[in-house]
Amino acid sequence: MSYGDDIHAALVAAGVGLVSYVPDAGHRRLIERCQADPSIRTVVLTTEEEGIALATGAWLGGLRSALLMQSSGVGNCVNLLSLVRTTGVPFLTIVTMRGEWGEENPWQLPMGQATPAVLRECDLVVHRCDDPAEAGETVAAAARLAFGSSRGVAVLLGQRLVGAKAFVEDER
Repeated sequence: MSYGDDIHAALVAAGVGLVSYVPDAGHRRLIERCQADPSIRTVVLTTEEEGIALATGAWLGGLRSALLMQSSGVGNCVNLLSLVRTTGVPFLTIVTMRGEWGEENPWQLPMGQATPAVLRECDLVVHRCDDPAEAGETVAAAARLAFGSSRGVAVLLGQRLVGAKAFVEDER
């Protein structure tokens, strides 16, 4: 999961000082790197939309931030993404995808398949990365766009990159 190291380096280079997240295995290495970095404050969220409000407040307080979430969490954010669109506050999110390559959990398919379109409809620019060698540069480009143009930008880390999780149904 070296892509987590590369993304961490890109966030540091972009001056991100706050990273919020809902725990996610696909972001595990990145979260660990951010937690260990004294230049980054990390905040565990109970739901993903809290990260949008936190990012807005951080920006107003002079701090750049990033929100880490899974594609299933994007659905929780639709209403609050209007805050990004309406205020013009820069917003950077990195989304690990589910419901794609190798997915076994049928509950992940609807939001996983809808995530790119939902984010675009909420006026975010969407970048996608499926190659671990391109993760750092993709996040770096997204951060430049978000913070340089005061736009919402999402980087989707494809399921081929983060890996498919096994799903075991209850056999009752």
